[in-house]
Formats: sequence, structure tokens, C-alpha cells
Amino acid sequence: MQKTRLTQLLKTQSQALGFAYCGISKAEFLEDEAPRLEAWLNQNMHGQMHYMGNHFDKRLDPRLLVEGAKSVVSLLYNYFPTQPLPTEDNYQISKYAYGQDYHHVIKDKLKQLLACLQAEVGEIGGRAFVDSAPVLDKAWAKRAGLGWVGKHSNLINRQMGSFFFIAELIIDVECEYDTPIGDFCGTCTRCIDACPTEAIVSPYVVDGSKCISYFTIELKEQIPQEWAGKWNDWIFGCDVCQDVCPWNRFAHPHHEPAFEPSETLQNMRKKDWEEITAEIFQKVFKESPLARTKAHGLKRNVQFLQSLSDNFGEI
Repeated sequence: MQKTRLTQLLKTQSQALGFAYCGISKAEFLEDEAPRLEAWLNQNMHGQMHYMGNHFDKRLDPRLLVEGAKSVVSLLYNYFPTQPLPTEDNYQISKYAYGQDYHHVIKDKLKQLLACLQAEVGEIGGRAFVDSAPVLDKAWAKRAGLGWVGKHSNLINRQMGSFFFIAELIIDVECEYDTPIGDFCGTCTRCIDACPTEAIVSPYVVDGSKCISYFTIELKEQIPQEWAGKWNDWIFGCDVCQDVCPWNRFAHPHHEPAFEPSETLQNMRKKDWEEITAEIFQKVFKESPLARTKAHGLKRNVQFLQSLSDNFGEI
């Protein structure tokens, strides 16, 4: 009865906090993912994301992250916007970066969820994770039946596509566990065909070191010229593989005020991006995911595309 009560409480309270879906799986070693992760790292597909090679064992076993862990609670939080930012005379940023930093927004909700569990059920130990620790989010969400990992390596949910954040509560009590669902990508290869840099090197395998998101966010050096002209106006992240996915016809607008773009962001055009100063960047993007690149990183991305445009203009 305790497991049933706890499971029901997790699912009803998570929905009340705005999470679209909640699934639960047993905390154990991810045996199937271990060889795939090792092969991916050995082929240097993480590029300069050296942190991906750290804490290998912890990435595969949540019991090494949370003492006494018994359950992994996976949650999805929608971020699909009501409408995209203007594209005419503009640079592009990923939809997940339109509003405030999701780490803070969702982490607060996870803390509320854990506090609710503790208030209703009693002493429960656990930790909240939002894309900031060695946790294989997609693998756990897949185990919990929240979707399948598509050929572009993103989790796909049949009811809402793939424009959502994945978060976890790893707790030290047992629950009733959900079961995985099948793969519904079928013969579709739209994401592979559309990837501007051919980063999806084979179905379900993404070479992170070739991804536009890697170049515009993770890479700290200058962007190699060999990639010039490979993408259209992306200066922070890239949504191409998700935009072309047929399952995202089921994506629906989120209801989270913190994820709405500011009026300043909505009104920005290429000239504004090109002339942005460190002071303006700090003012506009202080609480945004874009803060991760810092002003000089964003200006590097803009200048890379700007120089390409200028060169074409001279021909």
C-alpha cells in the first residue's frame, strides 16, 4: 500500500506542479547503456565536452549518486512556445532558451515535489536533478515509459513530441514501476536527412562534436572555418532535427510564464545581435540559458555568421 500511495502521490502532485508526464523505474545499473556510452566516448564524439567522460560509473548507476537509491522518478516539462521568435532579418536560438534558465525553474518544482512527498508519507531521502549531474536522463525516461529515443537521439513522446525538458528525482524508497514502450520512428529518416552538419552519423548515434549546439554552446575556441555555411543563422543551439520530426506535430504550447521570451528578445534583429555589448547581454540574458556562452561567446557565434555573410556579399 505504501508503494501504491507514494506512486499515486508522485504522479498527481507532479501534474499539479506543471509536469506533463511522470514515470518511475527501479534504480539499478544501466547495463544496456554502458557499452554504448563507452563506444561513444572512445570515438571522441563528445569533442571538448570533457565532463562527459567523468564519473562514468555514476552515469550508469544512480545508487552511486544517491545513497540507498531505490527509484528514479523521471519527469517531462514542456517548453514548446506559442510561436517561434521572428526569423526575418534575425538570428536563431533554440526554443528551450527563449525564457528563463530551466535549471532553476524546474529544480524549484522538484524540491516542492520532494517536500510534498516527505510531508505526506514521511522521511524520504533523495536528490533532484535537472541536466546538471552525471545522470543519463533519456535512458531513465525511456525506462519509465515516457517515450523512446529517436534517431536524432532525443526522447520522443507520442502525445507531445520532443520539445520538453527531462528531470529526475532519485529517491530511497520503492514505488510501483512503469515499463518501456516501443520505438515508433519506423523507416523515417527526416532528422538524419535534415541535419545541416551531418552530425547524426547513423540512426540513434549523434557525433556531438559535429552538432551546431556543440559549436555554439560547448566549444570554447574559435569555430573552425571548415564549418562555414553549414547552418542557417543559428547562434545558440539548433532545433532542426526536432523541427522536421513528424512527431512534433503533436507539440502544444507550454503554460510556463518563466519560459516566455522577453519583449526585448522578441524585438531583437540581426543588427541588435551584432551590436550587443557585455552590459546589454548581462541585462537581457542574466537569467537566460544564453548566459552560459557569456557575451564573448555569443559575439563569437554572431561574428562567425556575420563574416560569412560579408564574404558572400563581396562575391
